[in-house]
Amino acid sequence: MNRQRLSLFSSMLMVVSAILVILSLFFPWWRMEFFAPQYPEGLNIIVYPDHLEGELDQINGLNHYIGMAQFSEASFPELQYLPYVIGGLSVLVLLGAVLRKRGYLVSLIGLFIIGGAVGVWDLWSALKDYGTNLDPMAPIEMEPFVPPIIGENVIANFTTYSLLGIGTYLVIAAFILLLIPLWKDRKQ
Repeated sequence: MNRQRLSLFSSMLMVVSAILVILSLFFPWWRMEFFAPQYPEGLNIIVYPDHLEGELDQINGLNHYIGMAQFSEASFPELQYLPYVIGGLSVLVLLGAVLRKRGYLVSLIGLFIIGGAVGVWDLWSALKDYGTNLDPMAPIEMEPFVPPIIGENVIANFTTYSLLGIGTYLVIAAFILLLIPLWKDRKQ
């Protein structure tokens, strides 16, 4: 077999990886849960690749008091094109399964790393923008803050939890499936 050509098993792992990437479109990628004495059942912002769900109206009503901008799909232009980027990534992974070239696989892994870094930066920058650009005329004065991408945060009497969603875990699993062929076929 050609030194640069991946095994059939590795090609099959790439097909499964592409399927996981497409499946991620149908699941939440990130969420933030808000709990307070007056909301013991919690409020949520749930982020899918193409839309937001949750109790956005209630959260926006509460955030008004601290001068935070409104959460809406219009505030996140990424939601308009992200499904196409994800679909394109899946097609590129499928193409890699057909080509079975090591160099192409390395490029795909690089694309996943760059895409993941850009995604994390984009989410962090949105959270920073929301938490630090508070209206100084808001009824309640707050120190600027940056909610964490993952973890717990306490603001006033609200405890928030930021969590990755199933969609993100599917993409992480897809990435790991791309690393296996790189390791498995390293001596060919």
